[in-house]
Amino acid sequence: MAVQLTPGTWNLDKSHTEVGFSVRHAGISKVRGQFTDADATLVVGDSLAASSVEAVVKTASFDSNDDNRDAHVKGEDFFNVEQYPDMTFKATSVEGNPEEFKLAGELTIKDTTKPVVFNVEFGGMAVDPFGATRAGFSASTQISRKEFGITWNAALEAGGVLVGDKVTITVDSAFVLPSN
Repeated sequence: MAVQLTPGTWNLDKSHTEVGFSVRHAGISKVRGQFTDADATLVVGDSLAASSVEAVVKTASFDSNDDNRDAHVKGEDFFNVEQYPDMTFKATSVEGNPEEFKLAGELTIKDTTKPVVFNVEFGGMAVDPFGATRAGFSASTQISRKEFGITWNAALEAGGVLVGDKVTITVDSAFVLPSN
């Protein structure tokens, strides 16, 4: 039996949330990392279809565990964090069942907005020892970075390119329902 979330506005628990990514590197491995500064609001309606989420990720919080790469990706060749400090997502529809569903929305990176669909799994709901009601979700999607105007690359001597086009975005999140 599905757990019914309490309708209302839930806030992202930043300390229990990770926005991750992976992208093919040199055609042989994947680079993984995360954005360490994100915020989101989940509005739970009376039904799944009446629910929505909006999120903002600070592009300057990009962290791949390599200072040189991070500086390059934050620069003009990729995110250009000075001009485009935010990456945003705004849900447009939610379909499926409360345990596993599709969250469709508009993702904006730099000055480009494209539709994306996240596959979402509901992790459960619990009341913590401090009385806060929490809900957890895992979500993933894959985008083409070129479709968002992030086209920098370098040719490899053996053929192929340094950075793959397909980027997998993963979100493991916890939301808290404010007490009244």
